[in-house]
Amino acid sequence: MVESCLALLNSRGVTFEDLVECVVFLQKPYFKELDMEEVKRCVQSVLEKREVQHALLTGITIDMKAEENDFGNPELVEIIQRDYGLYGIDEVLAYGICNLYGSIALTNYGYIDKVKPGIIGKLNDHNGVQCNTFLDDIVGAIAAAAASKLAHSQEETING
Repeated sequence: MVESCLALLNSRGVTFEDLVECVVFLQKPYFKELDMEEVKRCVQSVLEKREVQHALLTGITIDMKAEENDFGNPELVEIIQRDYGLYGIDEVLAYGICNLYGSIALTNYGYIDKVKPGIIGKLNDHNGVQCNTFLDDIVGAIAAAAASKLAHSQEETING
């Protein structure tokens, strides 16, 4: 299923490297030198979790159905297409991914969702015909989870 999820991400304009770049953005301030192979392993590991795959498939499907006006509820379609700020369900889906990786993932997600670096900013610009209401948050959550996994993989001493 990982390959299907990666293919779906690619079809929506998101590459594996885009995910890696978001993790690097989050973790670069905390590492003298990032091991890019370890960053990639962390992203891959997050994508291998069934719950992440399900969130990704669900969110992207909702975005696609909104593009097609295929919800049977015009108010809901408009809310999703406009990425209405008080909707919040897109973030709730992303929190599900972050919750698998602890409080660092949640704080990373909040930060990356606010700053919107790289692909996340492109997905959030609302200039195209593609609806990315759920996708930008899912990408941010995957990156936040992988950054958390990377942070937890580093040996830390009690005295800093």
